[in-house]
Amino acid sequence: MRQNVILFGAILAALHSILGYIMVIVMYNDPEFKSYDVLGYIVLLLMYSVIFFGIRNYRNKELDGQISFGHAFKTGIFITLFAGTVYVILWVFIYYLFIPDFMEVFTQHVLYQTTTEEELLAKKEEMEQFSKLYENPIWVVLLTYAEVIPTGLVVTLISSLILRKKKSTSPTN
Repeated sequence: MRQNVILFGAILAALHSILGYIMVIVMYNDPEFKSYDVLGYIVLLLMYSVIFFGIRNYRNKELDGQISFGHAFKTGIFITLFAGTVYVILWVFIYYLFIPDFMEVFTQHVLYQTTTEEELLAKKEEMEQFSKLYENPIWVVLLTYAEVIPTGLVVTLISSLILRKKKSTSPTN
């Protein structure tokens, strides 16, 4: 299972990192770009399908096509945690060394997305609180994990339900 977790976790971490860094580059070059949440979630779900393929690969190649829900779930969680840890390490490194002003740029982007004065005031306050959290490295790590873990849990749960397969009992003659 270890090789499978490392392989599919690394693939997911690479995809997540590439997508994240593309978004950062776009925000730095055009803080007023319009993001589309629905499209973003679809891309994330497609990206996180790596977990499904990781569980399936493990089931088919190492467990003779059989896996319990619990074992599948554990495999998916390990893939998620591995990918999340790699992504967090990369993000913290890049954030502190190359883009320490990220929260200012991100705040600009978020505020540009608002449409009403009331929404602008609410988002401004929310972003101030978020920026304060980002001053503490522990919160940077926790918030970055929060980008990965929830989606990974959902995809792991669904994948585990779909891929579980017990040994079929055939009648003996």
